[in-house]
Amino acid sequence: MTTRILIFLMTIGVVACSPGSSTDRDPALAKDHYSFANVEQFVTEQIVLNLNVDFEAQVLNGSAMLFMRRIDPDAREIVLDTRDLTVENVEFLVSRGKEWDEIPTEHTLGETDALLGTPLTIYVPDSLADAEHVVPVVHYRTSPESTALGWLPPELTAGGEHPMLYSQSQAIHARSWIPLQDTPAVRFTYLARVRTPPGLIALMSAENDPDVERDGDYYFEMPQPIPSYLMAIAAGNLHFAALGEDTGVYAEPELLEASAYEFADTQAMFETAEAMFGPYQWGRYDLLILPPSFPYGGMENPRLSFLTPSLLAGDRSLVSVVAHELAHSWSGNLVTNQTWRDGWLNEGWTSYLEFRLMQVIYDEDRAAEENLLNYEELLLNFERIDPKYQALAPRITELDPESGQGTIAYHKGNLFLQYLEHAYGREIFDQFITDYFSDFAFQVITTEDFVDYLDKRLLSVHHGILTREQVERWMYEPGLPDDAVLPTSRNLDDAAELAAMWSRGELDAAELPVTDWSAQATIHFINALDPDLSTEKLVEIDKALGLSDTQNAEIARTWFIQVATRRHEPAYDQMAEHLRKFGRVRLIRPIYVALAGNGSDMQLARELFNAARGAYHPIANAYIGPVFEDDPDGE
Repeated sequence: MTTRILIFLMTIGVVACSPGSSTDRDPALAKDHYSFANVEQFVTEQIVLNLNVDFEAQVLNGSAMLFMRRIDPDAREIVLDTRDLTVENVEFLVSRGKEWDEIPTEHTLGETDALLGTPLTIYVPDSLADAEHVVPVVHYRTSPESTALGWLPPELTAGGEHPMLYSQSQAIHARSWIPLQDTPAVRFTYLARVRTPPGLIALMSAENDPDVERDGDYYFEMPQPIPSYLMAIAAGNLHFAALGEDTGVYAEPELLEASAYEFADTQAMFETAEAMFGPYQWGRYDLLILPPSFPYGGMENPRLSFLTPSLLAGDRSLVSVVAHELAHSWSGNLVTNQTWRDGWLNEGWTSYLEFRLMQVIYDEDRAAEENLLNYEELLLNFERIDPKYQALAPRITELDPESGQGTIAYHKGNLFLQYLEHAYGREIFDQFITDYFSDFAFQVITTEDFVDYLDKRLLSVHHGILTREQVERWMYEPGLPDDAVLPTSRNLDDAAELAAMWSRGELDAAELPVTDWSAQATIHFINALDPDLSTEKLVEIDKALGLSDTQNAEIARTWFIQVATRRHEPAYDQMAEHLRKFGRVRLIRPIYVALAGNGSDMQLARELFNAARGAYHPIANAYIGPVFEDDPDGE
């Protein structure tokens, strides 16, 4: 333990945060079925990490010190979540004034579960049997196969000279780089020391200094309590550009100028969000642009949102992802779902706040376009997902926290909150929003907690507008209620009509007003094309709109899904390049699914995946691999 870490421990107060309240309707629904941790007996209040970044071995090695409070006075064992960690030894620290004693202890690793990982049981020594607070220290190293960590050799980075590391902890991957209570039910503060090779910089979901000396030895503090899925780390040849007084962007030098241009509106978004949702309680808000292998559009790591470079369209047309990740600073990061069964409290709320931000930062038409596209995606989810998973908060316990509901939590949750706004009016509902984030700040809640709060603050105060029964239909029933307020967009309706006219030969491609279209209108146009178009017509529209060569990753995604579904072979080379270029699951998995399912190209889909998977993050490979599992000729 370093002197600086010891000074931190003596001077920084521990912020306590117990698991959130549980529903009295069904305790099984309030239990986190994706964690081994015995949070009813011990709860983590602070973590101190001391880690070395070893690019050659592709591992992190060091220690995790957990400051824990005993909930059950009779508890003698601490159970933590791990996945593919090598635990070297465990000890307890005992404070003796300004000195610390180390007490060795025993530990065991339990049976490994394919989804959950391996429970680590730490035995509390007899000398600490009556201690209210205990401090186990786990010395460990990660595996190169960590499901959270992406290790990129220089050739897979923008600069091509330095390696890079980045993490993705949500939903239950933090356990593959830190032994901890990997559940959103527990919030904790953290301190960290991270060592990197000279010249590279480390960043975390904590206080980052844009002017830090690049000496390979970095210290971090996260003073606000966060859940485990918001633990994040990155290291590489990263540099900083300011976007405003409170905001900035980190990226490799080769991407920094383009990133600063693309996300120039971030400071305005930040100020607008504070005005609409209440005070921002996290200090700075910065962005980190990662390599193309990052498996998601963005990740809301507090103080430092991770973003995919696929957003660098050159025209700021995809910045709604930034609005989404910024909104998480209130919904999810500030008020957190107690279990992943309640994930809509995170993503549904955030999608609604994103919609509201886009209305103000851009305009009503732009927000309406994205709202309608999201609704259409929701309808596709309803077609393929079992009805028992279509509720916002399913009354089940076996739901996979990462894939069981698709994007239902996002889009149905957004429509539910728009439904409340429509019923009560924006002025009343906006007051509810600010009260909600204030009253539950830095807490975890269940769906049932939310419904009780909604009943108390809206339903019962404003009688005769909505009933609890109407609200619970959204929570516990499949599909959408009959009284849902459905999105509309005049611009997208016009695009669909033009697609129909062009498909029928009533309009020449040169007559399409493409220069006036948003990216969203182009996407809607592609999806509205006649399913029986000839190869010649597809070649014509591809050339007219530049679809196969577009720099907009969302347009490319939409087009190549059609290319794969229709077996439009003239665009197969560009489709293959798209699959090699990006590792974001949203941009590539639907194309593999369409290619594998078109009746002729299962083998081609597998070959393309096998050729590209080495550059994908483990999470992306885990999502895409099952596409080929039902193929009898699969490898």
